[in-house]
Order: sequence, then C-alpha cells, then structure tokens
Amino acid sequence: MGKIVKVSGPLVVATGMQEANMADVVRVGEQRLIGEILTMNGDSASIQVYEETSGLGPGAEVVTTGAPLSVELGPGLIENIYDGIQRPLEVIMEKTRSNNLPRGVEVPALDRSKKWTFVPTVEPGAQVVGGDVIGTVQETDSILHKIMIPPKMAGTILSIQGGDYTVTETVAVLEQKNGEKTELTLMQKWPVRVGRPYKHKFPPVIPLQSGQRIVDTFFPVAKGGTAAIPGPFGSGKTVMQHALAKWSDVDLVVYIGCGERGNEMTDVLREFPELVDPRTGQSLMKRTVLIANTSDMPVAAREASIYTGITIAEYFRDMGYAVAVIADSTSRWAEALREMSGRLEEMPGEEGYPAYLSSRLAQFYERAGSVSCLGSDERRGSLTAVGAVSPPGGDLSEPVSQATMRIVKVFWALDASLAYRRHFPAINWLNSYSLYLDSLKPWYDEHLGKGFLQDREWAMGVLQEEASLNEIVQLVGKDSLSPKDQITLEVAKMVREDFLQQNSFVDIDSYSEYDRQARMLAMIRDYDVRCRAANQRGAALTDLFTIPSREQIGRAKSVPADRYKEAYAKIQVDMENELEAIAQKGEKEL
Repeated sequence: MGKIVKVSGPLVVATGMQEANMADVVRVGEQRLIGEILTMNGDSASIQVYEETSGLGPGAEVVTTGAPLSVELGPGLIENIYDGIQRPLEVIMEKTRSNNLPRGVEVPALDRSKKWTFVPTVEPGAQVVGGDVIGTVQETDSILHKIMIPPKMAGTILSIQGGDYTVTETVAVLEQKNGEKTELTLMQKWPVRVGRPYKHKFPPVIPLQSGQRIVDTFFPVAKGGTAAIPGPFGSGKTVMQHALAKWSDVDLVVYIGCGERGNEMTDVLREFPELVDPRTGQSLMKRTVLIANTSDMPVAAREASIYTGITIAEYFRDMGYAVAVIADSTSRWAEALREMSGRLEEMPGEEGYPAYLSSRLAQFYERAGSVSCLGSDERRGSLTAVGAVSPPGGDLSEPVSQATMRIVKVFWALDASLAYRRHFPAINWLNSYSLYLDSLKPWYDEHLGKGFLQDREWAMGVLQEEASLNEIVQLVGKDSLSPKDQITLEVAKMVREDFLQQNSFVDIDSYSEYDRQARMLAMIRDYDVRCRAANQRGAALTDLFTIPSREQIGRAKSVPADRYKEAYAKIQVDMENELEAIAQKGEKEL
C-alpha cells in the first residue's frame, strides 16, 4: 500500500510502492479510482488514473492489484458498449440512473448473472493445448462463440459437461502436465498491451471487399492488412468508417470511438442498432462491439481504448473469424499520449508529441494480420486495422499522419474540396495509395480476369492525365485542346462521376460488388478506345459525347443488382452500334 505525494491532472505520484510492478493496475483513494503504473523509480510510482482526479490529495492510499490492465473475454462481448477500459456503459447507466459516468463505479465487463448454453465439442480424456476449442456458445445469430483453452495452458480434460452456465461457473476441469488441476470457465482474461499469440502470420492475399468502388478497385486493403483514413474536418471520415463497418465482408466489427465528439459517438450508437446487416438481414449490432470514449471522458482512458478494442478483436480472430478494427481517431489517441507524456515531464518530440509516438502507433497496427490460430486444429483468422487520422487543418505533414503513413500499407486521403463538391467517398485519387496490389494480383486474376488490374492502371493514368490537362484548360480553354485530349477529359469525367462517385442514401448504389465494378470499368474503357478509333475515322467529338449509350453508362450504377449483367451487355452492344454509325458518317464526310 502506498501514499499519494503529488497529483497533476490524471497523473498521480505515490511512494511506498515497492511491492508493485510496471503496468500494474492500482486502486487510488477512498473511491478506489482505477489507475495504471507508468513508471517506477525506487519505491515511487507514476500512475495514470483512468477517472477524474478532482478531490484527490497527498496522503490518499494507493493499493496495487498485482495484475496488468486486462480485459474479460467471453460470451456477452457482442452488442455491448464499453468505455476505454471495458466498463459496460449501459449497465452502469441502469445501476447509477445517471447519464454521466460516476467515479469509482465497479461493474464487471461481462454479465455475471446471464446464463449461456454451452455445447461441448471434446470428450473427457481429450488431450488439448492452448487455443483448442472445447465447446461453443451461440452468442448471436451471426456469431458462434468458441470457448478456447487459454493460450499458455495444455493438458488433459478431466471432466466437461454441457448446459446453461454463467461466465464464472466451471464448465470443464483441465489437468495440466505438471499435475495441477485448473477449472475452466466461459471467460478468460488477457492483458491489453500484450498481443495474443498465434502459430504463424501469413502475407495478406485476399481483398477486404467493402462495396466502395474507389476502395475495392483503386486502393484495396487486404484482409489482415492496415489502412488509414486521414482527412480534415467535414471530409467524411466517420461516414467512410460507417460504410466499412456495414458493408465489409468480415464476420465481426470492433468500432473504437477514441476521443471523438460526444454527438458524433451518439450518432454511431443510434445508427448501428438500426442498420441492417446485409449478410444476415438483422441488426448490425449482432456482430459489433463498440468502445465509446468521447472527448469529455478522462484522457488516460482514451489512451487505453485502442488496446482494449484490438485485444477483443484478437480474441475473435483466434476463433478463426475475419475481424475489422475501426479506430476513430488515432489523432485523438495521440493527443492523449502527448498530454500524459507532458505530465510525466518527458522530453517532447515534434509538435510536443512524445518521441515514442511512431513505435506506439506501430504496436497498434502490427497487431493486425492474417494468422494461423493456436490449437491442434487448423484455423485461419484475420484482423484488419483501419484508423482515422484527423490532422489539424488537414495538414498531412504533421507527426501523426507521417508516422501512420510509414506503418500502414493503404492510405485513403480524404479531400475537403471533393466533399464540398458533394463527391463521396471524398478520397483523393492522386494522394492515396495501396501497397497490397502486388500481393492481391493472383486473387484478382483468378476471380476477375487479368483485364481488371489493367483497366485499373488505365483509369489511374487517365485521372492523372486529366489533372495535368486541367492546368492547360484554365489557361487556354477546353476547345483549344486536341481531340485526343478532349476525349481524355470526357472519359476522366466518366471515371470520376459514373464510377468513383457513390450515393450511400441509394440502396442500389451504396454497395457495389466486385464483378459489377469490373464490368462497369471495362465498359468505360471500351468507350474510350472506340471513341478514339471513331475520331480518327472522322467522327465529330460532339456526336461521340452525346450518344444515348453515354447517358446509359452514367446511369449504369443505378441498375438493380439482379439485372446489371443483362443491362450492361445491352449498353455495350448499343454503344458499339452507335459509335460505329458515327464513325461511318465521319468517313463519308471526309
């Protein structure tokens, strides 16, 4: 037991802590506020307190729990809303009858009274190792929760029985190799700052299908990959993350609201239960875990929130599921890191951020991956990490954006000017990139044909050529350009408006499958090729740009999903006939 000698906001210094260890969770003061030891110097400990410290003073007692900050993992995680240190907010609200989070409240993360139906999958006498599945619980209609042996245990199952259990009741007894008998429950604990182990990490080779054309076709992220969404205020970061949460082909989503505005987090909490999961037809919450740590909550808990979220995601990854972690936003997390670093009187780095900012960001993103899970059976799981970055004033040269760019392999740079022009998703195709294209190429070639990536390269080239031509157009006007360049501008406009732009309020257009994207882009490229050939045969540009099928291509994205193949084939035939007729007319006039 120690005594407080100094209080500086969320930072508390206590002496007499010789029995404590680095990263131990402590209870501070009469209200037993939760804290974590950051540094040890002799018997003096610097503690970050995850709750409001007003009223604390020198002399107050500090008691160590002897364990690091950990999360409870078991049935009951899904559909729940937690704060940054895994306190269930809805349960606390019911218990305290208050909309504010009171200090010192102690509520278990998982409901201790709810019973779950446990179905064993092994028999007594079975030899098991860490990660082996010993039974299942149907947590929601979407997720079958697999009860696993904790990673560091192995031995023989002495007894196991199905039935209805709470998360703390014994479902099986394990005799370890040293003869020690361990009672297994539906729940296990894991320290948040330590990544959960796995057998092997594989290169990501399957794309995460988001249904957003600019993401899937131009800047794809692989399952088990890392991506960042930087952008200024109002450019659509949160909307983009909502779209990823709803449409991505993952089994489970962990959404971390890290230091975001309260009203924005409220929108998430209201919208997610109402959103219909396109895979099951039920509420999206049936496969979602929410971590809500708004900007008015204690800053220290914000720093812990992304570790809490990614540890929960790793737990479901270990069951063999594809999981997406969406952190909104890592800039607010970095600000919390900067504030705690300043109070610890550490040497500041660029713009006041601590010198270890890059390594902490890397620790978060490197926990993503496509892995072979622990256990004697072969299970593959993936964890995809997507973090929003909110650079002040949209300045991508600031430290958090730069550090993130060095770590992640996909960079979706949002552009406020595109958002103001109502072009959504407002991802700037000139500033964004994806480094997964080479590793995803075999998948694209097998499922979409070798022409898909060639069409993508062509479209990117057209958009870059348009950017350079626009400077000339501003000086001398569009009509002074050569016919070849005028066709480039027209086709680039088609790529931008007819392909990249999507309307999330229109059900048909809010999600676009890969096959549809490939056919649409191939149709635009074919229009480009045939226009150039017709122009060389004497066809007038105005005739080429005003054919009826040009308008039909523009409306192609609004064709219902069950009819697009026939509709696109008809547009293709009409386009070929119309352009050929114009070309023949041009030849006669020459």
